[in-house]
Amino acid sequence: MISIPHKTKQFLVLLIKLLIVGGAFYFIYNQLANNDKLDWQKFIVLFQKNQSVGGIVFILLLSVLNRFFEILKWQNLVEFIHKTSLREATKQVLGALTAGLFTPNGVGEYAGKALFFEKKDTKNVLFLNLICNGIQMILTVIFGILGLLYFNAQFNVITSKTVGLLFGLLILVFLVSFLLKKFTIKGYSIERLIHKINEIPKPIHQKNIFLAICRFLVFSHQYYFLFLAFDVHLSYLIVIATITSVYFLASSLPTFQFLDFAVKGSVAVYFFGILGVNEWIVIFVTTLMWFLNVVLPVVIGSYYVFNFKILSPTLFEGEGDKT
Repeated sequence: MISIPHKTKQFLVLLIKLLIVGGAFYFIYNQLANNDKLDWQKFIVLFQKNQSVGGIVFILLLSVLNRFFEILKWQNLVEFIHKTSLREATKQVLGALTAGLFTPNGVGEYAGKALFFEKKDTKNVLFLNLICNGIQMILTVIFGILGLLYFNAQFNVITSKTVGLLFGLLILVFLVSFLLKKFTIKGYSIERLIHKINEIPKPIHQKNIFLAICRFLVFSHQYYFLFLAFDVHLSYLIVIATITSVYFLASSLPTFQFLDFAVKGSVAVYFFGILGVNEWIVIFVTTLMWFLNVVLPVVIGSYYVFNFKILSPTLFEGEGDKT
């Protein structure tokens, strides 16, 4: 393996930090400045009409809670390896979020978190991050399916036959997964994954599920309250059902974190269009959700990226490098 001088490694790490942070801010600016669907004049008029210091603080508080529950989830799970302070967990979550901004479905977040740990912990960190994101996805699927069923019962978007077919396919997937649980690919199988999950103490799983539910309730209701702020007054149940449907369908599509609001916005425009909500309001609410829950944490995470120090000699270092 090629040995790289210490000063060169320092320069390369600094260059990567600059690329990550610079790229993050460029894409954020580009999406906000060049999105022709965002009518800023309408937004300013409505904001001036409904502006409330208490309302703004409340919406910001929900963003803080959303990310705080995610940090608590990670702190709880990582106890399986060793105790981690809230400060360290915050650094790991926000730094990894920034690093994963340009990767499909945020997969770069896995590598980002792993870099905060020793090399011997890498596999466990990747697995714990899978558990952390997995429970959130499972909840999104469960609430999303319930939301879709309720939405469809009200507006009959798809026929009962199609609903039955989808449930049949879902059951088939579960049956195939069960039958093939011992099927191994390169040493990995569903059975081994379940065994690995069971190695984690039940109290950690229970706390993880509770925090994931709290987080889901926070960001879905933040979406709801933003619609209220934009003078969208519809039935609570139908709005929540639509929001959970949007998150479920949007999460099923491969995308990048910095394009997350565009994907969710497209799905949301369709569903809320059926409810008669103006397209520009849907676009603005979705963009604000993205700004509050991705952009602001990335700005804070950029600080941790710049101050990041490699804990183990795994990056840009060859075997036998003593420079």
